[in-house]
Amino acid sequence: MAAISLLNPKAEFARAAQALAVNISAAKGIQDVMKTNLGPKGTMKMLVSGAGDIKITKDGNVLLHEMQIQHPTASLIARASTAQDDMTGDGTTSTVLLIGELLKQADLFIAEGLHPRILAEGFEQARKKAIEVLDSMKIPVNANKEDLLNIAKTSQCTKVHPKLASVLSEVCVDAVLSIRQDKKPVDLHMIEIMEMQHKTEMETTLVKGLVLDHGGRHPDMPKRVENAYILTCNVSMEYEKSEVNSGFFYKSAEEREKLVLAEREFIENRVKKIIELKKKLCDGTDKSFVVINQKGIDPMSLDMLAKEGIIGLRRAKRRNMERLSLACGGQAVNSVDDLDESSLGYAGLVYEHVLGENKFTFVEECKYPQSVTILIKAPNKHTLAQVKDAIRDGLRAVNNTLQDECVVPGAGATEIATHKELMKYKDTVKGKARLGIQAFAEALLVIPKTLAVNSGFDSQDTIVKLQEEAVATGEAVGLDISSGEVLKPQEAGIVDNFIVKKQIINSCTVIASNLLLVDEIMRAGMSSLKG
Repeated sequence: MAAISLLNPKAEFARAAQALAVNISAAKGIQDVMKTNLGPKGTMKMLVSGAGDIKITKDGNVLLHEMQIQHPTASLIARASTAQDDMTGDGTTSTVLLIGELLKQADLFIAEGLHPRILAEGFEQARKKAIEVLDSMKIPVNANKEDLLNIAKTSQCTKVHPKLASVLSEVCVDAVLSIRQDKKPVDLHMIEIMEMQHKTEMETTLVKGLVLDHGGRHPDMPKRVENAYILTCNVSMEYEKSEVNSGFFYKSAEEREKLVLAEREFIENRVKKIIELKKKLCDGTDKSFVVINQKGIDPMSLDMLAKEGIIGLRRAKRRNMERLSLACGGQAVNSVDDLDESSLGYAGLVYEHVLGENKFTFVEECKYPQSVTILIKAPNKHTLAQVKDAIRDGLRAVNNTLQDECVVPGAGATEIATHKELMKYKDTVKGKARLGIQAFAEALLVIPKTLAVNSGFDSQDTIVKLQEEAVATGEAVGLDISSGEVLKPQEAGIVDNFIVKKQIINSCTVIASNLLLVDEIMRAGMSSLKG
């Protein structure tokens, strides 16, 4: 029996206390890296890629995606946090901090000989109680603009400068409210995000329509039209090559001429049908006509359209075609045979904007846009990336609020209140599990503590102040990061998403418990059984 080695002899082991120490030190390590990013006063991190590209960010999700994390436990925590972002759009830094702090608190008790399993059971009881407390702190909100602006601003202030945050939150709220339909979930893909390296980030705007990243291909086409009918089509207006390799044999040059003319006529007939419709609808009125085609339009066809004063755009992207019919109305047509007014969309203004070598076409003033475009402007690439990440989080925050129909107080208020309730609850629990509840309650305080430290205040002073105030008033109180005093987050308009907080409590408890219960780490490939 001894001849068969059950384990790969080259494997590296970490057993019992050593395995736990490896996990806890990894959690502390990644917590220390992310700690300084938390909250509006958090600091930035600069990531430099192998190619020398710079990324300056304080968005936890971006950092965890871009950092190359070697340690297996740390990468597990990082993956859990990025999953948190995929689910709810926020809360990555908080997740990392809370997992690290839960393991730190657990370490104190394990050093005194407490079994990790008992701690894990205590964590589970504390999690259930924490969710109950969170439910009791809900603040119901309607879909009114002011409440949504507060939630968007709270989310954005932790990513970008407060002045920029107020511009972006306005844009995000307007975008979501534009495409929202009663009783239907909001599809955030209907909000196109376009980037323009131009002017400053403060000029980021919402276009209630679409911005296409190409322009008309003919110099004589009008650059700006008003009251435009929009025809979205997927019809080829150029010579087609046959799909199989084929050849033609002619008896004479005349026959070749005839074929060329027949081909040309075939395309021209299509273009003429569009021109006929334009004449029927627009001649004698102040209306104009725009053709946006997914396939090609050849120079001769473009020339015919230009003579009639029609803007023709070719090779539009497929996703833009879907959005166009939602933004302008009408439907995308696949043939020009039965064209009539019902298949056309409408836009109040269509114009071309040239920026350097790039052309952009704006389709604006649509009647009932169900698809809108956020136009990000910034002077350089890394600012564009930073604003794009912030907008993504802002849109998700607004959407979460509409789905939850409630928010919870921010500024560390939920953590202070949950800590207070858990400490009361601990006294009702018998046995050693209460130590797990105590560790959980203490770990929650890492959020307000870190907010205080990042804002330049003493963490102990701040926590004591907040706890005294919470006991005295019985209300949710948070930290004012500019003065270090106590404030009522609801009055200051600092609110967090309910689903984000709930997800943080659930996922952190599960991951911290799993890491505590690891008693052996093996690093080894597959062992081969040859001799």
